Amino acid sequence: MRSEGERLVVGRVSGVYGVKGFVRVFSDTEPRDAIAEFPRLWVERGGSWECLEVEEGRAHGRGVVLKFMETPDREAAHALIGCTLAVERDWLPPPEEGAFYWADLQGLRVETMDGAELGRIHGFIQTGANDVMVVKGDRERLVPWVRGLYVLDVDLEGGCVRVDWDPDF
Repeated sequence: MRSEGERLVVGRVSGVYGVKGFVRVFSDTEPRDAIAEFPRLWVERGGSWECLEVEEGRAHGRGVVLKFMETPDREAAHALIGCTLAVERDWLPPPEEGAFYWADLQGLRVETMDGAELGRIHGFIQTGANDVMVVKGDRERLVPWVRGLYVLDVDLEGGCVRVDWDPDF
């Protein structure tokens, strides 16, 4: 998930599905079909945001399909292709103990155990085995998000993630 002010981007509309107004969605949520659990989503169209009511949603193959109340047919759904989907930050439940939303980690300073600053968290990559932090500083570094091995401490209030990582790597 990426932050967009008080909204968190959770996906985008990638196409239409059928003739009844469903859209195909590329979801950034984990699990992917969790995006269908929100009763409404913010949709960014032409630089402005509008809130649409989710009528129905489900996993479909390797993706997700959603039906908004405001898209009664394929033509209305087609107008949403390429739109960004977001939720309000306060619509999300608090993360479990020791877990974090990626959006809350974006921009945090990353430093080694010795206090050498590596840069700031620019994003994350899902690899299947474990997530990987994209850290941008004097150069880009990819640091595996493995708590206790590489990621030693996360201090949200202090704005810092401490890692066991060689700055030259």
